[in-house]
Amino acid sequence: MTGEFALIGRLRRLIESGGPGSPDLLVGVGDDAALWRFGDRVVASTTDSLVDGVHFRLDIAGWADLGWKALAVNLSDLAAVGAAPRFALITLGLPPATPAGDIERLYGGMLDLARKSGTVLAGGDIVRSPVLTVTVAVMGEIELAAGTDWRSRVLLRSGARPGDLVAVTGSLGAAAAGLKLLLEDPAGAGARAPALVYPRLDVAPILVGAGVRTAIDVSDGLVADLGHICEESGVAAEIEAGRVPVHPDAALLFGPEALTLALTGGEDYELVFTGSEAVITGVAARSPVPVAVIGRILDGPAGRVRVLGPGGAELRLERAGWDHLAGDDP
Repeated sequence: MTGEFALIGRLRRLIESGGPGSPDLLVGVGDDAALWRFGDRVVASTTDSLVDGVHFRLDIAGWADLGWKALAVNLSDLAAVGAAPRFALITLGLPPATPAGDIERLYGGMLDLARKSGTVLAGGDIVRSPVLTVTVAVMGEIELAAGTDWRSRVLLRSGARPGDLVAVTGSLGAAAAGLKLLLEDPAGAGARAPALVYPRLDVAPILVGAGVRTAIDVSDGLVADLGHICEESGVAAEIEAGRVPVHPDAALLFGPEALTLALTGGEDYELVFTGSEAVITGVAARSPVPVAVIGRILDGPAGRVRVLGPGGAELRLERAGWDHLAGDDP
């Protein structure tokens, strides 16, 4: 089977060539969320599915943590386009023997994050399934002042330009380090694994206000996700490995290997963004979390991302990040 992103590209071309269109659809396939103009605001919509054995394993992850993650991955997509969350719809695919108490614990984790983020759980669906699946669709919005160009109020993947700096919020590698711990020692790793992260909903409006126009969340891996920006923007990028902010717990636990976890591990849900030095300095001055400049945008083959090590030599990575159709383990 073709890879995930090649398949998305084929479906995108099919939709754009043969589907009904609308002038109110501002952004469709190819970004973190679809954007639709609705009066004086932009509605943002996104959805993600989590499948047992693909995105999680219940023998190493609790039901409440699964609920938190199912909502968090969607809220992170809203943050990546600069939208504030409003409500979510949840669809559960349940094996018949699933205990009701486990589902209540799942919803407990989801409700915990919903309260913290101001997201209303508005309904959904339940179906019978041979494997547990959790699908969440989240709606958010971006308010527009009268006469404001919507492009000045959103974050997209397609606005990176040669000469821009590449920056990232927070630190990377914690999620991959936590998964590695759990896989190596399921019984004893829980107390040492990094805690669940909170989507950067508080940073997104700071990016927009500072003049950032291009961003993505780190869900598939830093190199892979920056590659998505480069693909949509028609540019290339370089990352300086020594400037990547590796999570201290990951570094403590896995030493030099932590850099690879930070570059390709994914599920950190930090924001990667591009802009001029002045714009990024403005973000760093207001951000509640650290902001690190890690590279630059260049002319070059669209989608190419080079990682430079000591002395400027290019580091060779086995993979750039997660691909759902490439057979990776959860």
